[in-house]
Amino acid sequence: MVNRNEEKLVCDCNFSGIKPAVMDLPYPQVRVRERNQDYAGLIGVSYCGMISELSACLQYINNESRMVSRGCAMGKILLGMAVAEMQHMQMLAGLIDLLGGSVCYTAKQAGGQPWMWTPQCLTLPDRPDEMLQADLEREIAVIDQYHAHIQMIRDDYVTAVLGRIVQDEQYHIMLLRSMMDTM
Repeated sequence: MVNRNEEKLVCDCNFSGIKPAVMDLPYPQVRVRERNQDYAGLIGVSYCGMISELSACLQYINNESRMVSRGCAMGKILLGMAVAEMQHMQMLAGLIDLLGGSVCYTAKQAGGQPWMWTPQCLTLPDRPDEMLQADLEREIAVIDQYHAHIQMIRDDYVTAVLGRIVQDEQYHIMLLRSMMDTM
């Protein structure tokens, strides 16, 4: 017999109006000094490589989906970070196109071999604390990758965009550490 007074399990978190989790600073205009396929290849790695904006975006969405019933506030932060990564992807795609590259889900890896993005790029632990730790490690790695690319690229327009994206990634580190402290 079913008890009609029994409470139902519900998830009433509403994510309408999610805003990107970004620094309150302007972005430089997406432009380049000249076409350069090598630079486009480097940026392609940050667009859709193993450590990339695409990987971060999908990892945040996946983690939010698995954590939503545990905490709406955390879920909103993760989705805001995912939206920020989508904005970064849009800027990177613009740079790749202007540099003469191809915007796709294939990046050139070490040795110049093309490599297509797959879900194997994601780190998907089961526990929320491990999810946040994996997200934190990814943010640190992407910042290191951006710094390496900034050193290799001799186009101040391009490096200005990459440098501004780094500021958002540093903000994400702060948000992740704050969430980890509350667990």
